[in-house]
Amino acid sequence: MSTEKRPPLDRARVAHTALKLLNEVGLDGLSLRAIAKELDVKAPALYWHFKDKQALLDEMATEMFRRMVAGTELDPSDSWRERLLRSNRGLRTALLGYRDGAKVYSGSRFTGLVHVEHMEETLRLFTDDGFTLAQAVRATSTSYLYTLGFVIEEQGVEPLPGERREGFDVAERARLMAGFPLAAAAGAEIFQDFERHFEEGLALVLAGIEKRYRPTGPAPSAPRA
Repeated sequence: MSTEKRPPLDRARVAHTALKLLNEVGLDGLSLRAIAKELDVKAPALYWHFKDKQALLDEMATEMFRRMVAGTELDPSDSWRERLLRSNRGLRTALLGYRDGAKVYSGSRFTGLVHVEHMEETLRLFTDDGFTLAQAVRATSTSYLYTLGFVIEEQGVEPLPGERREGFDVAERARLMAGFPLAAAAGAEIFQDFERHFEEGLALVLAGIEKRYRPTGPAPSAPRA
């Protein structure tokens, strides 16, 4: 009998194992039973830590965020454009590191306040640059939702970088749609070169923010007495 002492079963260990297993089986194949088997415990043991699969997904998304920001600091000299570019590029890169990463992240609720410091600093950067709080929230959430949606669709075609799902052959698609030349040619713009298309779309979002809100700079200082 092995006398090796296993690490205690806690939320962190379960979440780490679930993220590892996610890359092997995807979100549909990820179950509490499969995670329990990977941990060599009985499935009911996991219910001490997570009441259901959604609670586990919340912890997984939180851990994904922790890993994404670990060892990085926000640059206080960023302009609002630089902050949105940096944060959304970083988010896409992080999500692409997991099979179905964007689906796990989407709709999940962070289990702690790990994100609040970054949120506070970003909103302050925007409001210092002339945005109202409502405008700052709309600008940051719109760009975030663009990135999340983009990666969900991207991973629908390429679950992991370099891995392409069957049925997304652009040449075959064009052949089947030969009677609809514009729709046929659009396949190359939809299902290839995701990096370039993401950057173009993000630039469109930022241009829309600029056009819509046109911040005039930091709020004026209070007059001296």
